[in-house]
Amino acid sequence: MPENSRHLVGHGDVAVKRPPFASAEEGNGGATLVAPARVRIPAVDVERVPFLEVRDRETWEVVAVIELLSPCNKYAGPDREQFLGKRGQLLGSSVHYVEIDLLRGGPRMPLENLPPCDYYAMVSRTESRPEAEIWPVALRAALPTIPIPLRAGRADARVDLQEVLHRAYESGAYEDYIYRGQAQPRLSAEDTAWAREFVPVAP
Repeated sequence: MPENSRHLVGHGDVAVKRPPFASAEEGNGGATLVAPARVRIPAVDVERVPFLEVRDRETWEVVAVIELLSPCNKYAGPDREQFLGKRGQLLGSSVHYVEIDLLRGGPRMPLENLPPCDYYAMVSRTESRPEAEIWPVALRAALPTIPIPLRAGRADARVDLQEVLHRAYESGAYEDYIYRGQAQPRLSAEDTAWAREFVPVAP
């Protein structure tokens, strides 16, 4: 082909070339495939932390995300850092965000002006950020009914957290094993006496 009729169409990312020569052991077929050594990959424990998404029925777009915090979200470590990154992305998006912390232990999520409480529920509406609604809950108080924001122009959905907790407790038969030993973190003497009115607490 004449030199002036050649055109460069691009460079390949990978090229396969015939070797310039083959040894006697390789013969005409190229290099002999050598069986690889074998290794074992250690099993990795993966903790799946579920969350809820509220999606538009027609467009299937995410409208709100509901997170129920778990111990791995709260205690220092890579899981907390990963969760905080996800939380920051949601709070910077056009999605409503609902965060429910029913764990007394562990450091709280970053929240300014959070009143003293044992639990809380937080609702962050896209149109109100950085302000958010908060329901601080004391140990002896009933859990609140909270709003779940939907599309603009639609009324909020309502979730009775106390009713949800009762149903989960009854269906999961938690009374058979969650009240063994002392509560963690430990309750005060007054709260321990109050709790013993409802469930026996082992010493």
